[in-house]
Amino acid sequence: MQEVITIRVPRGTRRKLEARARAKKLTLSQYVRRALDAEELLGSFEAARADLVPLARSQGIYTDEDVFKIVS
Repeated sequence: MQEVITIRVPRGTRRKLEARARAKKLTLSQYVRRALDAEELLGSFEAARADLVPLARSQGIYTDEDVFKIVS
């Protein structure tokens, strides 16, 4: 079951979002849902990174090269 939310955006934002949605052949609702999903994914990634970076640092892992040496 879906829920409905209402948001207020600055003047002109709706037109910009509608244009972007049209360019991707999506409805405005589909476009906004995808944007919200992407934001949620990014937030999850940032949270995981915040948890894992201190652990990596404690093991001497600082760069991509450090990771590559471990997995190669």
